[in-house]
Amino acid sequence: MAAFAELPLPPALHQALQLLGYSRMLPVQARALPSILAGRDVLVQAPTGSGKTVAFGLGMLAQLEPRGDVQALTLCPTRELAEQVSVELRRLASRTPNVKVLSLCGGVPFAPQRASLKQGAHVIVGTPGRVEEHARKGSLRLERLKVLVLDEADRMLDMGFEPQIALVAQRAPRERQTLLFSATYPETISALSRHYQRDAERIDVASSAAELARASSGAAGQVVQQFYRVSDARRIPELARWLALERPGAALIFCNTRSECSELAEQLRASGWVAASIHGELAQRERQHVMRLFANGSCSLLVATDVAARGWDIPDLPLVVNLGLSPDPTVHLHRVGRTGRLGRAGLAVSFVSEQDVHAHAGLERAQARAIELQPMPAGAPTLPPPQPQRVTLILSAGKDKKLRPGDILGSLTAEGGIPGEDVGLIQIDESSAYVAVAAGSAERALSRLQTAGVKGRSVRARIAGMELRAP
Repeated sequence: MAAFAELPLPPALHQALQLLGYSRMLPVQARALPSILAGRDVLVQAPTGSGKTVAFGLGMLAQLEPRGDVQALTLCPTRELAEQVSVELRRLASRTPNVKVLSLCGGVPFAPQRASLKQGAHVIVGTPGRVEEHARKGSLRLERLKVLVLDEADRMLDMGFEPQIALVAQRAPRERQTLLFSATYPETISALSRHYQRDAERIDVASSAAELARASSGAAGQVVQQFYRVSDARRIPELARWLALERPGAALIFCNTRSECSELAEQLRASGWVAASIHGELAQRERQHVMRLFANGSCSLLVATDVAARGWDIPDLPLVVNLGLSPDPTVHLHRVGRTGRLGRAGLAVSFVSEQDVHAHAGLERAQARAIELQPMPAGAPTLPPPQPQRVTLILSAGKDKKLRPGDILGSLTAEGGIPGEDVGLIQIDESSAYVAVAAGSAERALSRLQTAGVKGRSVRARIAGMELRAP
């Protein structure tokens, strides 16, 4: 079964799939959805970016009843992933009337979430700690839950969320359907499945590091990997030279340490790149701010520690770069998995020095083949770095002002005369909004928002920079 049209889904979900342009199923969807729709528990091992959100999203939405209580819950390891899952579920539910998808994550005030729960919700997506807190305090009731999804379960266990998962599961009916998704399959995942699932069907979709590393033809959905030999002293200069030669439009660059992350980002900015860095010591709002600029196409290069290796989806990311290898082959898998998502082709380039010798050997063992280290290409850059094609505008109004993406789009296009294709991703938070605009229309869009506002209301607007000044 390869076509969504063949699935026994409600008409509203088929309509949403058509509007989204989803016609053919990806492997994880084709293999998991028949069992999910039949009501079975499934344990799915699949790489990040394989399309699993659509698989469990259609499965849970197909079971919703008109009643207004919580019927489906998805637990995610990070706020970033939870937000992405929420967006995708709302897209899938766009043609189904009166379905409310609510995100419950830490790092934001508790009271507004409690108020939203009082108004009712059908689907909850959240992080284990915040979901457990709402359940413990009585603001979230799960006694009529039909579907529980554990997304990126291996990562949740790595982050120590097993006690919160257990407490949440205890408040849900025993006769629920439990769907477990994991990129890797350590024994802890097997134990988790035995504890929370009933006769789960295991589905394995090209999930090993070896399978991912062997992909080398550049066909759709495959990741081409290249490994370059560099000296310890020349790691950063050689990587910077390679970027200047190749001039990628966008790249996510991983470093093993925070100091390397900051040093590389500073050198890239000095060379003319629009670059930013994120790491674990940044506040949640700062990380989210920078990642949105990168996702919007306003930042060309994002340099990150492994805080960004999981739970973050940029569907069109063409390039991942590793400044050195991770000591853990599984982490390398997740880094590489940021590109080549949802059936697209991707490139992963690693710069390997003498200090990576043990990581190199470990990766060879994990993928059961030798890794050839190529010499660095010769040549000197002749052109300046490419500049981002989009600029991000930040508005001082959001959900608190009942702002919707369509309101902003209408203000800029129907009223402001800006071409619709010049307006990109629009993301709305509780009290702010991010709007991606083509660079050539940025000043005009900013002027329009500052003078005419949105929905007849004045708003403050500014062009976002790389200075981590989140709203």
